[in-house]
Amino acid sequence: MATSYRNGTVPKGALKVDRPLSMNSTSKSSSFKSKNSGPAPASGIRRKSTGSVANSAASTKDATSVSGRVRVAVRLRPRNAEEMVADADFADCVELQPELKRLKLRRNNWDSDTYEFDEVLTEFSSQKRVYEVVAKPVVESVLDGYNGTIMAYGQTGTGKTYTLGRLGEEDTADRGIMVRAMEDILAEITPANDFVSVSYFQLYMESIQDLLDPVNDNISIVEDHKTGDVSVPGATAVDIRDQKSFLELLRVGETHRFAANTKLNTESSRSHAILMVHVERSVKGRDSAISSENGSTSHTAKAFKPPVVRKSKLVVVDLAGSERIDKSGSEAHTLEEAKSINLSLSALGKCINALAENSAHVPVRDSKLTRLLRDSFGGTARTSLVITIGPSPRHRGETASTIMFGQRAMKVENMLKIKEEFDYKSLSRRLEIQLDKQIAEHERQQKGFQDEIERIAQEAQIRITEAEKGYAEALERERLQYQKDYMDAISRLEEQWAENKQKHEKEKAKSSMLSASMEVAELKKKFENETLLRKAAEEEIDNLKNQVAQWKRSEAAGNSEILKLRKMLEDEACQKAKLEEEIAVLQSQLLQLSFEADETRRNLDRGGTVKLPGTLDSPIPPFMHQHLGDSGDGEKASMAKLFEQVGLSKILSLLESEDADVQIHAVKVVANLAAEEANQEKIVKAGGLNSLLTLLRSSNDETIHRVAAGAIANLAMNETNQELIMSHGGISLLSVTAAKAEDPQTLRMVAGAIANLCGNEKLQAKLRGEGGVKALLGMVRCRHPDVLAQVARGIANFAKCESRAYTQGSKTGKSLLIEDGTLPWIVQNANNEASPIRRHIELALCHLAQHEVNAKDMIKAGALWELVRISRDCSRDDIRTLAYRTLTSSPSFQAELKRQRIDYG
Repeated sequence: MATSYRNGTVPKGALKVDRPLSMNSTSKSSSFKSKNSGPAPASGIRRKSTGSVANSAASTKDATSVSGRVRVAVRLRPRNAEEMVADADFADCVELQPELKRLKLRRNNWDSDTYEFDEVLTEFSSQKRVYEVVAKPVVESVLDGYNGTIMAYGQTGTGKTYTLGRLGEEDTADRGIMVRAMEDILAEITPANDFVSVSYFQLYMESIQDLLDPVNDNISIVEDHKTGDVSVPGATAVDIRDQKSFLELLRVGETHRFAANTKLNTESSRSHAILMVHVERSVKGRDSAISSENGSTSHTAKAFKPPVVRKSKLVVVDLAGSERIDKSGSEAHTLEEAKSINLSLSALGKCINALAENSAHVPVRDSKLTRLLRDSFGGTARTSLVITIGPSPRHRGETASTIMFGQRAMKVENMLKIKEEFDYKSLSRRLEIQLDKQIAEHERQQKGFQDEIERIAQEAQIRITEAEKGYAEALERERLQYQKDYMDAISRLEEQWAENKQKHEKEKAKSSMLSASMEVAELKKKFENETLLRKAAEEEIDNLKNQVAQWKRSEAAGNSEILKLRKMLEDEACQKAKLEEEIAVLQSQLLQLSFEADETRRNLDRGGTVKLPGTLDSPIPPFMHQHLGDSGDGEKASMAKLFEQVGLSKILSLLESEDADVQIHAVKVVANLAAEEANQEKIVKAGGLNSLLTLLRSSNDETIHRVAAGAIANLAMNETNQELIMSHGGISLLSVTAAKAEDPQTLRMVAGAIANLCGNEKLQAKLRGEGGVKALLGMVRCRHPDVLAQVARGIANFAKCESRAYTQGSKTGKSLLIEDGTLPWIVQNANNEASPIRRHIELALCHLAQHEVNAKDMIKAGALWELVRISRDCSRDDIRTLAYRTLTSSPSFQAELKRQRIDYG
């Protein structure tokens, strides 16, 4: 099968050592060469070598160096369902001219910019066409001994992962570049002589993590200062012998890759995935000759001469998509991921700019991504880049940036080299075989020697047994004699004991008379002791009387001290009066600020509903939003002024006031301050979080509950604050507040706070154990759409974290949501009329259905039919695709559909 480009074909032979490599050759292309074919004699290229094989100890040769430009192809993604609706009245922002290898980027309806690429692929181009144009020439070069790189670059959601990593399990025509490249490599190598190994890792937040061994999450990069080669020795390397094992390896790697749901893509890659294929091939007819000193080749040297092998490397890079935060809606940890992705892509762009402009300094060390791709741009590898773009005019800026990246990459020149080495490993294996034979012969001789030793040992054992038998008989005779002597000695001792007993009784009668006189003397001595004790007691009584007199004098001194203390208490009362006056001033300031906050709330109520920062479609009370209109700016200035004049500690102290009105105004001020991220850390450090939780516990006022819950919801947007809230029993207090509250606004605030906590996968077990999930389910009694939207958001966040835990292997049992009885409500509201509720419920269903352990309960609850409806009727393309993939990949769902005689493929 010929591999051709629009502006000419690249011949297979152009990558051999015997001919120069031309990146823009116009000669006729050829198919993969035969496995047994060798390189032709060198014609037009001078080979660099340090000497002949016979007289050189070096095992590595500098292959021919050939200049080759980075080839760039552009691929257009077709419009998705969302763009069909949103951009229905607008034309595509790009116009392709594949026959001229041109692309026109429209500025407006009458003007456009034209760019030329090595290949232009329309939205109708097949995966096979993309592989033959972009990747196959690079794979052929790798089989010839050159290093190669295939990379995809573009905005998120434009089809990079589809182009490179598609496995084609549903349709083999959808196979991506990774699968097709390994098919061609395995078809060309000889399993007996050639070796193929694969490493698969990801660059996530500037940390290299092994996708085949997730525990290995901090791999270092090693650079050879002599050759400039870049390697990752810490990554797992797996030998590949067949296509099935390679596909299983890709599946394992994809399950460990980080992804997130954004507005542009439901499964947006959050890391750069890198597949590294090492190929080692023997070169026929290039075995070295080891000569003896007189010039003749010895028999041993001929038998054990090392063959020559070519070592090459294929690197397939699936870059994470560049994105604008205002379009992707990234927040919290997803925002940090987006920043890291954009920084690494920016570093790559700087390196390509420097190489394109022939700059003296190329900043390859600004990012681990540029260090890994050091050989791909300006190095020794043959590189093909495919840039993916979308047709939507809404993303014209990102499309223009991607096109300019490809234009600059086309100016980068690489110097291709072949790496050949002596295969001392094969020679070592042959020597090991000879050594095994010698060892086997030695073991046979050793076994004969051991048999002789065992025979002699058996004879010795027989003699020892006979000797032990005679010795035992002699011992028995001695024992009987000793027993007889022992009984005789016992008899003699008994006779002596009887004689001694009679003598002792006579002596006892004489001693009884002496003991009576001794008792009389002892009684006299005791009487004398009692007399002495009485005198000592009288002396003790005199001492106690003296102590009582001293205590009376001490009491008089204590009365004078009490008078001094009373005077001090009067001084403290004066200071308390002054403090009460200061509190009265603060109360007046709080009343003024509360009046301004109420005015702002009424203005915002007339202006409409606002959104809670950092959450998904969760409305908040108007007094917590501080960036809308002049009134919001005025309130913010008042807050800042109060913050400077009074201080946060005094404001928080008013939360403990006995006056209910003062408490209400103070908690409103704290809630408004908590709405700004800059104030949240200060509030937590000053004890504001504990004060808010105390108000929830002690107060019975509905207004205080509503405002305090809103402030806690704002603080719960931070991961550190979430752990503090859980450690202080916050989820239990929120659950109790939800059970008591009837006001929809209060329930909305409590549900929003619990929903934010549901998004932290570390706290899921504790949140569920303290009744968080049941509290969410209990709030649906309100039936208010805003409350139901927050409940649905919390369930979706909880289900998403559980799905991630299943994928990482840290969870295996049934979903906690199902165990707490939320599944019936989820199924009931899966087709809710309110769009925010329906979207969250559909996502929660898809996440729960992704894991087989939940399938039986979902079928019993009727969730299967909702999944079928979502996969067919959902307005969002990403959710519809996720539901379809879940249904087709679950054996239990497929069996149930088949049992119901429903054809769903």
